[in-house]
Amino acid sequence: MLIPHNETDAVYVVRNAAAQGTRLALCGGNTRSGFGNPVSSDEVLSARGLSGIVDYEPAEMVMTAKAGTPVAEIEAVLAANRQMMAFEPMDHRGIMGTTGEPTIGGVFAANVSGPRRFVAGAARDSLLGIRFINGKGEAIRAGGRVMKNVTGLDLVKLLAGSHGTLGFLTEVTFRVLPVPQAVETIVISGLDDAAAAKAMAAAIALPVEVSGAAHLPQTVRYRFIGGALPEGEATVLRLEGLSASVSVRAEKLAAVMEAFGPIARLGMEESQKLWHEIRDVHPYADGTQKPLWHVSVAPSAGHQLVAALRLEAGVDAFYDWQGGLIWMRMEADPEAELLRRYIRALGGGHATLMRASDAVRAETPAFEPLPDAVAALSARVKQKLDPAGIFSAGKMGW
Repeated sequence: MLIPHNETDAVYVVRNAAAQGTRLALCGGNTRSGFGNPVSSDEVLSARGLSGIVDYEPAEMVMTAKAGTPVAEIEAVLAANRQMMAFEPMDHRGIMGTTGEPTIGGVFAANVSGPRRFVAGAARDSLLGIRFINGKGEAIRAGGRVMKNVTGLDLVKLLAGSHGTLGFLTEVTFRVLPVPQAVETIVISGLDDAAAAKAMAAAIALPVEVSGAAHLPQTVRYRFIGGALPEGEATVLRLEGLSASVSVRAEKLAAVMEAFGPIARLGMEESQKLWHEIRDVHPYADGTQKPLWHVSVAPSAGHQLVAALRLEAGVDAFYDWQGGLIWMRMEADPEAELLRRYIRALGGGHATLMRASDAVRAETPAFEPLPDAVAALSARVKQKLDPAGIFSAGKMGW
C-alpha cells in the first residue's frame, strides 16, 4: 500500500503511476473495501497519511481538513464546539465487516449520508471546496470556503460520489451546523408498510420540521436500542432543535399521529442511539455476506417495491428517508435483474449493491446501469480527468 504524507509526494506517486501504466485502487481508511464493482489494480494508494485539520473557525461553521483525517477526530473537534456534520455520515464498518478508521475524504468520495438526508442533503451538499490530484498527476483546487454560483463543470460536486475513479482527494472544505439542543422521537406502533408510508407523508407535510422519518418492520424492530421499542412495527419520526420548540412540536405531531396508531415518545438519549443505529443499518451488521441493497425510489413507491419482491424472493427490509431509502437484505440470490425491473416499473430510482460475496460481485453490477447518453458523458469526463485510466479501474463500470 502506498501512503503519501503530503500532497507533493502524492503528486509524484500518481505521475509515476501514469507514466508506467500502474493502476491504482484509491482509498482512505479502506472501511468500504468490497463496495462497488471489482477493481483491477496493481497498487493501493491510501490517503490515510494526509491527516489533520487545516482550518476551523467555529463562528464561520466551516472546516478544512486533509482527506485522510479520521472522521472520529473531526467529530470530536466539532462536538467540543457543539457543532456537527448535518448529513450524518454513515459508518459502513458494521455492514461491510471491515476494520480501520473511516476518513473524511472517503465520506465525500462516496457521498455518504444518513437519516437527515431528505432535509439536510447528502455529503456533497455540504462540500464547499476540494483539492485533488487528477490522473495526469496535476494538483487541482476547486471551490473555496463559501458557496458560490458556478458556470461550467462543478468539480466539487463531480468528485463527490465518484468513489475514487476521477481523482485522488487530498483536502476537503465543508459546512457544519450547530448540534440540536434537544432531540425527541415519536413512535407509532403496529402499522404495516403501506400505512406507515401514509403516516410518514402526513408527518412531513405538517409544519413541525421532522428531521428523520423511518419505518422499522417487525423483522428488524427488536434489533434497535436493545429491543426497547414498543411491541409491533415501529414508525419513527424525529424532531430536533431548541428544547422549548421541540416540546411544542412533539405535542402537535403526536396529536396528529394518534389517528394512525398507538403513540410512544423517546427522549434525547434513546433517540440519539436509535438514529445512530438506523444510520449505520444496525440490523444488517450481522457478520454475513448476504446481499445488501441500498435502494432509492419515490417514498410512495418503496412499500410497493418490497411487497412485489416478496412474492418472488426472500427479502428483509426497512425504510429511511420517509420511505425513499430501502435497506434491503436478500436471503439468497441478489435478484438484481428482478429488483431493477420492478424499480423501473414503479417510476424509476436506483439500486446499489452494498455487500455481497466475491462470486456475486463478479456477476452483479453494483451500480445502477446508466442510460447510453449518460454513460457516454461519464466516459468523456473520466477520459479528461484520468486519461490513462489508472484510478480504481472498473469500480463504477469504467
